[in-house]
Amino acid sequence: MNRLKISGHFVDISRRMTYPAELTIENGCISQVAPIEGDVPSRYILPGFIDAHVHIESAMLVPSEFARLAVVHGTVGTISDPHEIANVLGVEGVTYMLENGKQTPFKCCFGAPSCVPATIFETAGAAIDAEDVAALLQRPDIYYLSEMMNYPGVLQQDTAVMAKIAAAKAIGKPVDGHAPGLRGKEAAAYIAAGISTDHECFTLEEALDKLQHGMHILIREGSAARNFEALAPLLQSHPQQVMFCSDDKHPDNLVEGHINLLVKRALAKGFDLYNILLAACINPVKHYMMPVGLLQPGDPADFIIVDDLENFNVLETYINGIRVAAVGKTLLPSTPIIPVNHFHCRPKTTEDIRIPASGTTAAVQVIEALEGQLITNSLQATMIVQNGALHSDTVNDILKVVVVNRYTEAPVAKGFIRNFGLKYGAIASTVAHDSHNIIAVGVEDENICEAINQLIQCQGGICVTSDSGSEVLPLPVAGLMSAEDGYLTAQRYSTLDKAAKALGSTLDAPFMTLSFMALLVIPHLKLSDKGLFNGDTFTFTPLIA
Repeated sequence: MNRLKISGHFVDISRRMTYPAELTIENGCISQVAPIEGDVPSRYILPGFIDAHVHIESAMLVPSEFARLAVVHGTVGTISDPHEIANVLGVEGVTYMLENGKQTPFKCCFGAPSCVPATIFETAGAAIDAEDVAALLQRPDIYYLSEMMNYPGVLQQDTAVMAKIAAAKAIGKPVDGHAPGLRGKEAAAYIAAGISTDHECFTLEEALDKLQHGMHILIREGSAARNFEALAPLLQSHPQQVMFCSDDKHPDNLVEGHINLLVKRALAKGFDLYNILLAACINPVKHYMMPVGLLQPGDPADFIIVDDLENFNVLETYINGIRVAAVGKTLLPSTPIIPVNHFHCRPKTTEDIRIPASGTTAAVQVIEALEGQLITNSLQATMIVQNGALHSDTVNDILKVVVVNRYTEAPVAKGFIRNFGLKYGAIASTVAHDSHNIIAVGVEDENICEAINQLIQCQGGICVTSDSGSEVLPLPVAGLMSAEDGYLTAQRYSTLDKAAKALGSTLDAPFMTLSFMALLVIPHLKLSDKGLFNGDTFTFTPLIA
């Protein structure tokens, strides 16, 4: 029999007390938690952290590599929506994530993507219909129906949308929500349809509105969308109904920290320790019925050891009784990564991205990117016509943005965007939610084309280019994820992030922000591969007014 004993100060979250205890672990499970008297090691034992909603693909890492980085920070499991790879490869992509996740003891609990494609106004690489969703939900390794972004479809009782929700409800699996800004009667109707969570609240008032109807609210703090400051008071007012999540976390940020950082921030604000740990450790496990232990006899031995309850530095992480991280180092090995992809388009020319215009000036609609938010504003600007075309205007920080269909040959969609701040050069990415076509923003048409063509050549990745050359991070797994070691990927991503900022970008995470500029389900103005899109009316809108 494999037996392990660990003693320290035991943090009993359900009983809201901490006391000296000894854990006995047998064959990967907790067999006993015994209070003890006398001196114990100066360390604290508690359940591991859970990210209650994350798209692992956004870390540019496959699940097994994501796990290697996350366990260092005390994360033992995730509620993972494979929506991104599903938009590229369909059910095949979901299966890829499930199988890769099984290469690690880390508890990646995946959902069945509910909105593939996210809308009919963009070109995705695949589709997952109601029948596919029902089949996925029957799998024991699928834990929930992933975020139902089509909230208009829910409110209008769309047949396919309601069939997906009904399939999850029939077998008792939760349904995740996604309804930014939805309030009042519409929010109540959305929740009444069976939607149990939302991670898109960006004001406290919106969250409180949804909480009163029984919804669980996820406090999100990712690389682009950050709502912790607005929603943190919920830890005090609704501790049983909140969870922490990252949603989207770039690899350099994952190296720095994960859910542990939210725990530290909440403690620094003076919130109750046990309320914080409910959100970080307990509520997600119970809501999603995750196979994660909560330090009860008979549970899998999933836990962490921290130095104290003020600094909360993670000393060790255990999953199924196996030590998977210690002293800031991962103990999980890398596993071989076999790329899968869907990529079929030819190189582009400057003529492909030209925006013709007549006269001397033209009034155009402009996307305004917002720091730390997925929503954008819609602006109007008057631009000078030069040689029969419109070009980037660095003086007013209005830059050309284009989206290229990567799945088949099609005309390039073109627009303008503000707040990227580039003074020269261009950046491009095949991480472009939700359909993951190629998106690029830049100053000179030549550099924009070069960045696009670099990504076409390597079949996916992120790129920074200028007259002095190009730097590329290839993402051969669906054009979303690296096939390399996670720490190396983080280092290479950090290099490109700095290069983008050297071009003049003032955004904290220019590539993450860029990736959401094609996300049509978030208002107000976005750009898909089919054209400029008004997220309020859910219709295309002309670039030139």
